[in-house]
Amino acid sequence: MIPINPKDISERDSYKLMIGTIIPRPIAFVTTKSEEGVINGAPFSYFNIVSANPPMVSLAIQRPNGRLKDTARNIYQSGEFVVHIVDEENVKKINETAASLPPNESELEIANLTQVSSKIVKVPGISESKVRFECKLVKAIPLKDENNPGSDLFIGEVVLFHIDDSIYEENGRINVQELSAVSRLAGSDYATIGDIFSIERPK
Repeated sequence: MIPINPKDISERDSYKLMIGTIIPRPIAFVTTKSEEGVINGAPFSYFNIVSANPPMVSLAIQRPNGRLKDTARNIYQSGEFVVHIVDEENVKKINETAASLPPNESELEIANLTQVSSKIVKVPGISESKVRFECKLVKAIPLKDENNPGSDLFIGEVVLFHIDDSIYEENGRINVQELSAVSRLAGSDYATIGDIFSIERPK
């Protein structure tokens, strides 16, 4: 084993170690709404479940050069966002939204994604996703190094689930194969579900 102290390497090298080893990572495509009414959409792989009761998800958004990304700024301002699960059918369009655009331009238009109204939050979702969660912000935590925040951790409560009937089974479970979720690796690499195996948990 090679011991590596993160204080002895660059931020970029720490980033490469983490995204290359913490795999696969689920991808959240997040829509938000600016104060000017512009709908922003961007993918994030620093995303996961926090709690089932109440249902909560976490989303960490980096601050490039100490600057808030549009998604983070919009969440701070409105306290609302919509999370979508990225799948094999929409991943190419979602990838287009990763382009850096001015705050007054919508990534949804660039990627030709279709807006669909939410029922509880004011932020719309997209119809190209089989799963979307309407979320309200519960807690936002700027994560600091010795000097300035390098990222922001958002915890949102899911106030409404939208599940496509093609993946929803009678027992309330999700058909994983039909969902065809895509996960993030490192660089330009993604992964599909692949082989599935079961191991009984000890009693």
